[in-house]
Amino acid sequence: MKDIVNFLFEIGMLKRTPRTGLQFLGSGKESVAEHCFRVIMIGYTLAKLNPQVDENKVLKMTLLHDILESRTGDLNYVNKKYLKVDEEKAINELAATLPFGEELKDLLDEFQKKKTAEALIANDADQLELIIMLKEYGDLGNKYTKDWIGFALKRLCTPSARELAETILSTDSAEWWFKDKSDWWVWGK
Repeated sequence: MKDIVNFLFEIGMLKRTPRTGLQFLGSGKESVAEHCFRVIMIGYTLAKLNPQVDENKVLKMTLLHDILESRTGDLNYVNKKYLKVDEEKAINELAATLPFGEELKDLLDEFQKKKTAEALIANDADQLELIIMLKEYGDLGNKYTKDWIGFALKRLCTPSARELAETILSTDSAEWWFKDKSDWWVWGK
């Protein structure tokens, strides 16, 4: 149980690990854990749109996709040009302490190889989360988001993710809560 408890403490690091790419965007602040939550929800949604895939596997991959960043930190695209993370060492050392370590390794390996429908959907969920975040910042006036969105769109693998991305980009990010323009906003009733 001690190794499992240590694992749970380690996962807490993701709440305090910042996503470093936002410093180049010039706006926004987000932890890896915050990013992961929406990736999981997007993965769930994409799995529902693609009922032929193993929903449970998609959820597990999205849940785990950035877990190693508790050990390696979050490297953005500029960092990755100059630094090499030993992900294999990180996953092997983490997995060695857990009774479910082999499953963890297998899921991360499948996610990274992008050879199965589930892995493609999980990777698309990761990219769609970035696209949604960028759309939100773009709607708030950040002019650099369009270039970033263009690159993220090229990384999408599935038709349902591409269709979802088109709808994301054509929807105001405040619409979900501000579409009712009635007197409620005046009187609160």
